Amino acid sequence: MIKKPISADSHITEPPNCYIDYIEQKYKATAPHVTFMEGVGDIYVIDGMTNPIPMALVAAAGKAPEELSIDGARFETLHKGGWDSKYRVADQERDGVAAEIIYPSVGMVLCNHTDFVYKRACMKAYNRWLLDYASEDRKRIIPLAQISMGSIAEGIEDLKEIKKQGFDGVMMNGIPAELDYDHPDYDKFWQTAIDLELPLSFHILTAGDAGGVLGGKLRGPRINGFQAIIRGCQDIMGMLVFSGVFERNPQLKIVCVEADAGWAPHFMYRMDHAYKRHRFWMKGQELKKLPSEYFMENIYMTFQDDWVAFQMADMVNTKRLMWANDFPHSDATWPWSQEVLTEHSKHLTEQQRNDICHNNVAELYKLKVAA
Repeated sequence: MIKKPISADSHITEPPNCYIDYIEQKYKATAPHVTFMEGVGDIYVIDGMTNPIPMALVAAAGKAPEELSIDGARFETLHKGGWDSKYRVADQERDGVAAEIIYPSVGMVLCNHTDFVYKRACMKAYNRWLLDYASEDRKRIIPLAQISMGSIAEGIEDLKEIKKQGFDGVMMNGIPAELDYDHPDYDKFWQTAIDLELPLSFHILTAGDAGGVLGGKLRGPRINGFQAIIRGCQDIMGMLVFSGVFERNPQLKIVCVEADAGWAPHFMYRMDHAYKRHRFWMKGQELKKLPSEYFMENIYMTFQDDWVAFQMADMVNTKRLMWANDFPHSDATWPWSQEVLTEHSKHLTEQQRNDICHNNVAELYKLKVAA
């Protein structure tokens, strides 16, 4: 039996009251908020960040390619399910999915804010709002909390709070304030996540301005930047492997989100080549296993429209691949997910398809979702 898919990476559209109504009083005047810009439409403004966030592409799922634009959106015209959970299940039913793991939209950009105190306040506000949003149906709307990582001690404190709040996992900040994630001092943080059974996710666009998305410099036409947005996640995955994070913390579960997966076989091969050939002059970490072995065991990958990932499923650990629909973003397969899956997975066994589209994400987050 082909099981109903679970999206391992879907999003919300932060409503105008998301931060303002849920943030600490002292930050209300500077909380991220929606305003109207002539010629662009409704935008999210984040205090301390230069470029506002147009809402048009945040909720452009289902639009034809020629209709995609960053201009002209008004909040009331966006997919209601993105900000009002009363409409979310209907959106899931239209796409044929049983449940969704929920990530932020504006919160992805917020990860790149340089003020970690402000960022932490905003993310705590978002977490409070998201719990209310997900309360509509916790079996089908699975919320992941955001964490700012201002310090290791602060991160551990936040993990404990997030667990008590009832979240099923954590979306990490791509670049922490203190050291970097490869430092052994982070082992206390990783072990806390393991003990609390909280999978940790690294999403694209949360570790710097990959592809010039946030207004930075890029080479060639703007569309060339689309090729670069997965690089931030690749760098983090490689760093964790080569620095021995998984060797020291073998039960750690890391999710590489929306960075596709078709590149993984070559990436692992190249890691192994670098380790075997170059680790001495590059002063690499001595590992007990090949880098690819850690990658295949500890790293989960989500993807939506990635035909190559399905074709190369036998070259990776299919127990670590997780399909997603990315609703309601512009890169979403919604509302055509069933057609996409039928075409992309037709060569897979029933077990492989069920693992990639349902079982793996259900097991990772301990979900009880009807098949």
